[in-house]
Amino acid sequence: MAVEALAIERRAQIAQADEELLASLGYKQEFKRAFTPFEVFGIAFSIIALLPSIASCLVYSLPYGGPVSMVWGWLTASVLILFVGLALAELASAAPTSGGLYFWTWTFSPPRYKKVLSWLVGCQTYGIYIAILFTHALVCSLATEVLARLQSFYVALNLILFFGVLIALPAATPTEFMNPASFALGGFTNLSTYPAGFSYILSWLAPVWTIGAYDSCVHISEEASNAAVAVPWAIIGAIGISGILGTAMNIAIAFCMGTDIEAIIDSDIGQPLAAIFFNSFGQKATLGIWSVVVLTQWGMGSSIVLATSRQVFAFSRDGAMPFSGFLYRMNSHTKTPVNTVWFSVFISALLGLLAFAGEAAIGAVFALSVIGLYIAYSIPIGARFLFKGHNYKPGPFNLGVFGLPVAIVAIVFMTFISVVFLFPTELAPAVADMNYAVVVMGGVMIGCLIWYWFPKYGGVNWFEGPVTTVEALPKSIPSEDNGSIEREKEKIGENAIQ
Repeated sequence: MAVEALAIERRAQIAQADEELLASLGYKQEFKRAFTPFEVFGIAFSIIALLPSIASCLVYSLPYGGPVSMVWGWLTASVLILFVGLALAELASAAPTSGGLYFWTWTFSPPRYKKVLSWLVGCQTYGIYIAILFTHALVCSLATEVLARLQSFYVALNLILFFGVLIALPAATPTEFMNPASFALGGFTNLSTYPAGFSYILSWLAPVWTIGAYDSCVHISEEASNAAVAVPWAIIGAIGISGILGTAMNIAIAFCMGTDIEAIIDSDIGQPLAAIFFNSFGQKATLGIWSVVVLTQWGMGSSIVLATSRQVFAFSRDGAMPFSGFLYRMNSHTKTPVNTVWFSVFISALLGLLAFAGEAAIGAVFALSVIGLYIAYSIPIGARFLFKGHNYKPGPFNLGVFGLPVAIVAIVFMTFISVVFLFPTELAPAVADMNYAVVVMGGVMIGCLIWYWFPKYGGVNWFEGPVTTVEALPKSIPSEDNGSIEREKEKIGENAIQ
């Protein structure tokens, strides 16, 4: 009984510290904190959805170097992505709020640029998710407790599928499709018109797109217990585990796919990984495995809707969304922002209409999903070090003297890969094969700026950045006493360790 009472008291202390830290950022507690640290990790890991994402992106790695790009390209990009995750984790630990990137940009930017930069970051992170199913909205309208438990189910489903394929693929592959280590780990096959070096870099598009949206943890931080510790470690864990497991899966595929890469890409099946599975497992087993892949990808979609709806909620809370008064509402039954869920799905459905414009349009949205995120990541990471006067206070997760070099590597990598994402898949492309990401990206940026600067009705006339929703900060964390804030953050870290 004493142990149980102590556990209850500790949970209450963590909950109080979470609420007070959020209040110190200017927001009242509106969500129920039902997400455990594992479930916070689960939302990022389920969005990454390793095997379904590898299946979707194999067409971006196979032609640009074959096995070498699949295996070593994935590993190289994963290490660089980890630098981005570390930089974001520091910010998430210091200021765990659903606004995330948008809130941090406001905090670190100089007064002259606060409004417009926060506006741009909010628009970028809100507008990148596409083609979400109606059923996701139904699921994401449920209570926080249900959504939290679903993340554990999604993680289990992903891991069962992943390790099932990882073990079964080498065992089931016929001898004629098994490759020697010299080919699986050292064979370079460039089917593109680009030089070998640039083709290798283009293969990074697969891991960069797969290991993405790890900031989703941040957007449910107001629903997470011990958020200042749970959120940053969820980001690092999702990236690290995905990088390692993804490398293992790519190695297994490289050993079991045969040497005729062109035949895999041009297969009548139309999906490279499905073609590899068909050669190894046969038709019936491939259909069975692929049904689980589809189910896992559905879970990925619902987690994306969940994270997106929290972004929209945070932006509308500060009055920056159209119909903010309607969107900034908690459902009285589920205690979740149901209106923002359905609004997110509606906008996603409109973006999904680009599918009817052909592969070039969808490819542009594919690229935009990464470029938009990386722009949104880079602004607060860079603003923290470029501008002074924001009085940054580190959270329990702190890189110390390594913070600046990590941020530099992260920003250089994100800038470089964003430029790479603007290149077409082949040299001298035809009109239908051109990469129109720069057009879509330019359209989004211009639209955001017009919306902001539009005379009389634009955001410049009424947008004021983060809006305080607490009448006053709790007495235990007075706004002038930064030492109290530090003690509360230290308490959160101690509770997590204990």
